[in-house]
Amino acid sequence: MSVLVIADHDLGTLSPATARVVHAASQLGPIDLLVLGQDAANVATEAAKLAGVAKVLVAQGPGTSDADSQVIEKLAAGYLYVIQSAGSAGRDRMPGVAAKLDLMPVTDVVEILGPNRFVRPIYAGNALQTVTDNQPRHVLTLRASAFRAAPAGPAAPIEVLDSALDSVVKLLRSDRTQSDTADLATAQIVIGGGVALGSAENYQLLESLAKKLGAAVGATRAAVDAGYAPNDWQIGQTGKIIAPDLYIAIGISGALQHLAGIQGAKKIVAINTDAEAPLVKLADLALIGDLFEIIPQLTAELDRLGVSR
Repeated sequence: MSVLVIADHDLGTLSPATARVVHAASQLGPIDLLVLGQDAANVATEAAKLAGVAKVLVAQGPGTSDADSQVIEKLAAGYLYVIQSAGSAGRDRMPGVAAKLDLMPVTDVVEILGPNRFVRPIYAGNALQTVTDNQPRHVLTLRASAFRAAPAGPAAPIEVLDSALDSVVKLLRSDRTQSDTADLATAQIVIGGGVALGSAENYQLLESLAKKLGAAVGATRAAVDAGYAPNDWQIGQTGKIIAPDLYIAIGISGALQHLAGIQGAKKIVAINTDAEAPLVKLADLALIGDLFEIIPQLTAELDRLGVSR
């Protein structure tokens, strides 16, 4: 049973989510890893070192959604499974690919029970659904945070595909958030902020703390909508799903949509003035007080102890 996994990458670097998807998909069969887009040589070299990858396929092209989907659709006929992470690219691309292949996708998979049995969250993460997919082929998106990363393995061969494609899509502009903190989707420690921070400038408090702990910074949808944080920091049902070892929630009451995005967190620390907030009640440890007093004190104490990542 052959598996085609589409790699996630950006600016010539393989996303950590890909290693997690490869580890999960390896139980379904030998994996061919497809690297799409421009300047994919370095990405392919990184991808070839993942254990479980039998071959890396490289399709150089414009990197637009329509061109990439054409490559996947052509290759899909030779595979039983076509899989990508349930990140922004996978959510956007894979349902369309499934429609072209006349298949129903199984999305946001958090556990693989067998060749055609998968577990996925429903009702904003409040329940888990076991899906039996009896279709001849399977199009899946996997929640990367639910799986461990594949270790390094022997280098797999790299094959460059002949994929000269025209695209009707033209990239006009790319807006990027510049940050030197860890990747939000795969970070072991995440610090999240809510609208209680009051401004984009106050999020610098979280960034300073994050640098001390080697953590990623996230935000609630309300904070993103208010312009306090960039869109790619959003955690929740309509943002990024995280599963860190430690989640520090600062000034977050705990709306249902946000809680759906942090259910994989192993330990939760909440800092809030409201002892009755839903996230405070859910937390393993709660600090009740003014975040503008607690965060500087916490940062200063980390400095005193010499904690720095």
